[in-house]
Order: sequence, then C-alpha cells, then structure tokens
Amino acid sequence: MPMVTVSISPLQAAGIRTAVDTGTYASSSEVVREALRMWDAARKRGEICDVPRAANDPESVAKSSRCVADMFADYEAEKRRHN
Repeated sequence: MPMVTVSISPLQAAGIRTAVDTGTYASSSEVVREALRMWDAARKRGEICDVPRAANDPESVAKSSRCVADMFADYEAEKRRHN
C-alpha cells in the first residue's frame, strides 16, 4: 500500500488517538482510511464541494458546502446508535 505523509492539527491527531484508544478503530490508519472513504462517497453523492468544479461554477459551493468533519461526526453518531 502506498504511503502518504500529511499534516494534521493537534486537535485532529487527538481525535484519531481517542478513536483508537477507545477501541472504535484498531489503528490511526484505519481512522484515516474510513474518513477518506466517507469523503469520497460524499463527493460522489454531491454532498461536499468539489474544488476544481467550484472554481468554474461558484453556485456549486453554495449547493454543497457541508463540512466533512460534520459528516464524519454524523456517521460516528449513527454508528454508536446502532451498537
């Protein structure tokens, strides 16, 4: 699997550590892969802004400006409700 290095905020790092420490995820890589799958699915559904498209169509920003962090929080809350 290819390795990618990214910079995240201390708050984001703490959230990942918490998810692993509480046993919600087995590793930090699992958390990030899940977040990327959710981001990709949301983009495909048109729920979030596609930056290259938004540059050519400013209206698309208004139509799909939902924050990925909010979507992830909603997903986690839904997951907890079902467990």
